[in-house]
Amino acid sequence: MPTVLIIDDNAAVAIALEVLFSLHDIDALRAASPEEGLALLARHDVDLVIQDMNFTADTTSGEEGAALFREIRRRHPDLPVILLTAWTHLDAAVDLVKAGAADYLSKPWHDNRLLASVTNLIELGQANRALARHAQRARRQRRDLEQGFNLCGMVWQDAATERVLHLACQVARADVAVLISGPNGTGKERIAEIIQANSAVRDGPFVVLNCGALPAELIEAELFGADAGAYTGASKAREGKFEAADGGTLFLDEIGNLPLAGQMKLLRVLETGRFERLGSNRERQVKVRVISATNADLGAMIRAGTFREDLFYRLNVIELRLLPLAARPADILPLAHSFLDGRKSLNGCAQAALMAHAWPGNVRELKNVMARASLLASGDTIKAADLGLPITFAPSVEVEPDRDAITLALARAHGVVSQAAAELGLSRQALYRRMERLGIARS
Repeated sequence: MPTVLIIDDNAAVAIALEVLFSLHDIDALRAASPEEGLALLARHDVDLVIQDMNFTADTTSGEEGAALFREIRRRHPDLPVILLTAWTHLDAAVDLVKAGAADYLSKPWHDNRLLASVTNLIELGQANRALARHAQRARRQRRDLEQGFNLCGMVWQDAATERVLHLACQVARADVAVLISGPNGTGKERIAEIIQANSAVRDGPFVVLNCGALPAELIEAELFGADAGAYTGASKAREGKFEAADGGTLFLDEIGNLPLAGQMKLLRVLETGRFERLGSNRERQVKVRVISATNADLGAMIRAGTFREDLFYRLNVIELRLLPLAARPADILPLAHSFLDGRKSLNGCAQAALMAHAWPGNVRELKNVMARASLLASGDTIKAADLGLPITFAPSVEVEPDRDAITLALARAHGVVSQAAAELGLSRQALYRRMERLGIARS
């Protein structure tokens, strides 16, 4: 039950308020003086204060109430306070509301208005306290994550990314296979590095193989190595990635591109730790932790017969799913600032453009955009026009395109005003008027 503290030297007023609140499931505490009220605040959890403005007989200046209000704000800055007085001094009321008073009502009060104000302020206060607790918990979790684990310089702000990081650090010390899924450019390799950095084999090698960057006939040789003469062009024996990663971690990116023959051999290595080089009959033994990643739908590939189901379950003991950058928007600006590395800053329009973009290329695209903008920006501040991103203004939304947006649209339209106007959601005449007002020359 919410609690209201009534600070008023008039017992009849305090009792009337107490009865009113009791009829609406609100508990009330009473204090007859500022000192008693502050003492009660120190001992009890209170959701709201209703205070008188005068406590000394024949006093109407409101100075005592103003002093009490300022002391409550100093001790409890987030506690809502309603000022209640029989002597209305508008200037004093305005000053105190500017200083943070939630409301200012005169006696005699209107029950319904007072109850509406009290109820709204209690609900708002409870919501604010819940948000504050959530923010405090989030800060504590982030601090624990940063202090307890090596995050390899990972930059993030979004809760969805933090959940992936928590799980990655949690499973890092367990000797289990991890599958990292998500679109290209979302940072799957960085998550694999974090798992390696916090694992029992952190001091071992971290070897990366992109299965999608090699011809199918060479992937097996890359994985397991090859003896001289094993295939055309193999003039000497070569070590495979499994041998190179012995005692450490092998990160297999784009695992869905591994051909079926390679999948079968990979499954055997995962089960036994043994393999043979191409062209060799001698078995080799390794101890390697395998982390794999994919942007493909492996379930659909299993149904299509292009990916082995038994290998999928062997690789997918733990799955970490990275969302597209657009689905974790709180990461966008921190990542953008990190890519600039303090060399330049982003103005408000540039930040808005970054937040509005769909980012089909995810973090990799954002990194490239910031590198390009850093080069193209003429000063120390990057503007929206420097980003080279499409900006669309819906006609139904009352948004006034600024100089940067208009200049960028004209540049993309190669000076064709009708085309630029269509992109900005304006008529050609409306764009001409804005160009004239902003001093943008017609090309």
